[in-house]
Amino acid sequence: MQTTQHVFFERSEMKDRHLVRKKIREHIADKAKSPILIFPEGTCINNTSIMMFKKGSFEVGGTIYPVAIKYDPRFGDAFWNSTKYSMMTYIFNVMTSWALVCNVWYLPPMVKEEEENAVHFANRVKAVIAARAGMSMLPWDGGLKRKKVKECFKEEQQKKYCQIV
Repeated sequence: MQTTQHVFFERSEMKDRHLVRKKIREHIADKAKSPILIFPEGTCINNTSIMMFKKGSFEVGGTIYPVAIKYDPRFGDAFWNSTKYSMMTYIFNVMTSWALVCNVWYLPPMVKEEEENAVHFANRVKAVIAARAGMSMLPWDGGLKRKKVKECFKEEQQKKYCQIV
């Protein structure tokens, strides 16, 4: 990982966030360097939806080259449901799958608009990716699969349901 210049950080540490932002800005300013690969959801999910993007990737400036990735589960499922399977079972399932088929779409470059903040830019990029991959967009963080759902999220969904009814 050191040869490919990975940047590790602890998301809960504010100083780490600032350091990563600085390293990314320096990287994109150097035109001799390759583009950075960032997974802005911060976690993997079940291949049906796109969760909230972390805004930090969209605050640093530069051009975003969106890529939509969707696995085809017909021959083998690349998604690891850690609540259902152990790591060893998951590795066994992947290694004994007939094939892991993945569709990858390289989408047109996107740049933050002048009056747009990082959250709106992230949502615009997310919408383009979701539309191309045929996935639904979820407004919450991928960390919810490991934590309890906040009451405000439950209340928001209840209000939306009440409006429908």
